[in-house]
Amino acid sequence: MDLLSTLVDKGLRRASPTRGEALAVLATSDDDLLDVVAAAGRVRRHWFGRRVKLNYLVNLRSGLCPEDCSYCSQRLGSTAGILKYTWLKPEEAADAATAGLAGGAKRVCLVASGRGPTDRDVDRVSETVRTIKERNGDVEVCACLGLLSDGQAERLRAAGADAYNHNLNTAEATYGSITTTHTYADRVDTVHKAHAAGLSACSGLIAGLGESDEDLVDVVFSLRELDPDSVPVNFLIPFEGTPLAKEWNLTPQRCLRILAMVRFVCPDVEVRIAGGREVHLRGMQPLALHLANSLFLGDYLTSEGQAGRADLEMIADAGFEVEGTERVTLPEHRTGGCRPAGGGCGSAPAAPAADVPETGEARTDLVAVRRRGAGTDLAPNA
Repeated sequence: MDLLSTLVDKGLRRASPTRGEALAVLATSDDDLLDVVAAAGRVRRHWFGRRVKLNYLVNLRSGLCPEDCSYCSQRLGSTAGILKYTWLKPEEAADAATAGLAGGAKRVCLVASGRGPTDRDVDRVSETVRTIKERNGDVEVCACLGLLSDGQAERLRAAGADAYNHNLNTAEATYGSITTTHTYADRVDTVHKAHAAGLSACSGLIAGLGESDEDLVDVVFSLRELDPDSVPVNFLIPFEGTPLAKEWNLTPQRCLRILAMVRFVCPDVEVRIAGGREVHLRGMQPLALHLANSLFLGDYLTSEGQAGRADLEMIADAGFEVEGTERVTLPEHRTGGCRPAGGGCGSAPAAPAADVPETGEARTDLVAVRRRGAGTDLAPNA
């Protein structure tokens, strides 16, 4: 396909595709899917070889969130039967992080529900960062605490945090249909604050909210403009008890096309397969490794993921290797300036696009609430 040859050429040069080319990737047929994966895989291998970076989530505070994000099981008004607990102590969080690092992760992502941290919360998380770093000298630590106020990113950086995550989630034009308690501009501002403080910015999206192809392309081009080091691609986990519980719009093929489009638009950044891969990619997860160079190991914030050992076997069986702590994730041209040398994370919804195949009945059997790890007495999945 001429389209794919053009996209590969642009990806190897870090040139931006056009919006039309990005939309064309999402519109490709299932017959062309392997060609799309192979083309995007060339770009991925050019910048990242066959390395897969493993990241591990630690949910510092679960549930009890005052925000109304429609996709989130921790939202205000959610009746999802998730774990709910207040802040983990620094030692508890460090114990959870150590389990993930022992499983092969090189980055720990510290996440807390809520609109954004208070100054006291920043102090608490800073102590947690220092505790983790003291135990594990080579670990990268990314914080994800919501909207940041002035000076908070600098304090996290001073405590030893390497990165900050704050996702755009969806296109600006449709953002108000999924969240009303804060704005798209608020999210962009927090990513800018992370950048300005010298943190590696990590910002991505959620697919499967009912968005159109145009919405997906809009948010990915917005991410390219923000220039984060890492772009997590989440696939909606439709929790019972949330407004989007019935949004089962994704197929494995659709997920692969979305990942390929993200790789073409953001060729030299860490593209991470994030929440929902087990639910929507299912048996095609190994193919996604040809598009993304990063994934979360084990469980997510409030749902269970694939067994950590199964993740490692999948990576090896697909011919990839786990990225070690001695390797820098990003290409050399992205690690200069103020970016950390070890960085890698720098109206109703629209109807599904017409080219998306019917998905059949909701697979609620694939959504398992997390009952182990942080906030429990059971061993984590790592």
